[in-house]
Amino acid sequence: MSDETPHEDGPEAKPGTERPAADRKVPAPTPPADDAVPAEEDTPDREDRPDDDATPRSEDEPSGQEDTAEPDESLVAPSGALKPEEIQEPARERDPATGTPVSLPATIPATEKAPPAPGAPDPAYNVEQRRREAGVDQMFPFGRPGQPLGRAHPFVFGFTAALGVITAWLLVQAASNAKSVIVMIVVAMFLAVGLNPAVERLRGIGLPRGAAVAAVFLLVLLFFSGFVASLVQPITEQVTELRKSIPEYVEQLQNNKTLAEWDKRYGLLDRAEKAVNSPDFQNSLTDTATGIGKVAINGVFQTLTILILTLYFLSSLPQIKTFFYKLAPRSRRARVALLGDEILDRIGGYVAGQFTIAFIAGLSSYIFLSILGVKYALALSLIVSVTALIPLVGATIGAVVVALVAFLTGSTTDLIACVIFYVIYQQVENYVVYPRVMKRTVDVQPAVTIVAALVGAALLGVVGALLAIPTAAAISLLIREVAMPRQETL
Repeated sequence: MSDETPHEDGPEAKPGTERPAADRKVPAPTPPADDAVPAEEDTPDREDRPDDDATPRSEDEPSGQEDTAEPDESLVAPSGALKPEEIQEPARERDPATGTPVSLPATIPATEKAPPAPGAPDPAYNVEQRRREAGVDQMFPFGRPGQPLGRAHPFVFGFTAALGVITAWLLVQAASNAKSVIVMIVVAMFLAVGLNPAVERLRGIGLPRGAAVAAVFLLVLLFFSGFVASLVQPITEQVTELRKSIPEYVEQLQNNKTLAEWDKRYGLLDRAEKAVNSPDFQNSLTDTATGIGKVAINGVFQTLTILILTLYFLSSLPQIKTFFYKLAPRSRRARVALLGDEILDRIGGYVAGQFTIAFIAGLSSYIFLSILGVKYALALSLIVSVTALIPLVGATIGAVVVALVAFLTGSTTDLIACVIFYVIYQQVENYVVYPRVMKRTVDVQPAVTIVAALVGAALLGVVGALLAIPTAAAISLLIREVAMPRQETL
């Protein structure tokens, strides 16, 4: 309509009285083609223009509609816009990117499922009844789907539980198959944590961490090299001596009167000759030699792997600690870090204490064997040092080895002297040295130490016995600092 048309319900609007431009909204584009309004007049969007934001319009004044006919006065608001509730056809949707009208597909009326009427045919035999009860329509040609199964449905619960059990079983099988690798990783991490205090002390005197790690690891390599080198000579000599003495041992057996009498009665030599020449004995001997070779190669490979892993873990130990600390929530990260540092310090103290005890045992054994004149004193003392690292039974194993070698290479007097010395030394170590060293480094009660070592040895053998005491120290710390204070607040 023209702007000059007078209004019956009020004076003509002045230019200054219109709504500010900042509050104006752009009217929606006109619908296209058949239902459009005349080209010279744009129909404003009903939702974007309130009733009072334009010049008042007379109720008798005609306004544009979808066709050229005059609209009903009841459909026109005082502002001149059509009433929303009276619009015969809503505005068409437009593409938000281009603004062009788009055609939406016509809404297909949904067909509800029809409950079966009394006496209705069975849908298993009647196709029409099947379509009727399923609610078949154009949107759902095979019927409307039912409600999804809830989490409490027995099938869903059973399937989820079975899937969890299968996953847990697969994880257990994977861990069992990779047991040797996991043990090597744990031992390497244990050694890295135990050697870290030495690295920190070297850093305290001004060395960078890389140089400190290299120095500590070089000392470890020197110890292993010296241990292996000390064992090579006595083993080689004993094998050579045994090979030379075999004819003499055979002659002694043949001249032995007791064996000659047994041979006459039972035919021992004939039976022994048949057993040695049998294919089963030769195959078993070959299998035994192959097994010993495999064990030796596997032991060398595992030792090298543990040393390499220890070097990597020792060099990147601060980054590893930071990574695991960040897994804790931010609100508890500081306390977790403090407890973690204390646990690592105790593990390091335990390793340092074990090395101290092993050094004392090896040094004492070397001095005693040198005074007694036992052959291979250095190798035997190193064996005692290594076995002393095993809690509870390590010292006994070392003493048995030393006493056996002293008897074979010496006399009965050497055997008796070794037994007396190691019995006295074990009492001193168990009641004087070990408690004082471990009390300062680990702070674990003696009863807890014994129980932990027994349980660890039952689970993982020697490795379990080595890891049991620091694990018990960590658990006792967590119980004392976390569990007990929480119980006081309940």
